[in-house]
Amino acid sequence: MGYRVSAIPHFDSMKILLLHVLLVFSIFMVVAAEDEQPLESTRSLLQAAAPKIDCPSTCLVRCGRNWKNEMCNKMCNVCCNRCNCVPPGTGQETRRICPCYDTMKNPRTGKLKCP
Repeated sequence: MGYRVSAIPHFDSMKILLLHVLLVFSIFMVVAAEDEQPLESTRSLLQAAAPKIDCPSTCLVRCGRNWKNEMCNKMCNVCCNRCNCVPPGTGQETRRICPCYDTMKNPRTGKLKCP
């Protein structure tokens, strides 16, 4: 009597294929889990816990001395709603306190958008 390989010849190759699929799937899941972890750790704790500020009243103060008061308020509110931050005072020297506000640019002109 000879050595019997398998009753179903394709059964072994199907097991190997299934193992490969499971291996690739598990590697994919590990990589996906690792990709999510740095995003959570790099998010600022201040951004996660910061309450929504009152943009209209904050922008009234920011634009109080601006000679184009209506335009200043309009743009300040756009920036405030997007960044949830408005630099204190009325001068340009405090812009860097809010990086999002400080670097937002008008897509058409390339000029700074926020007053």
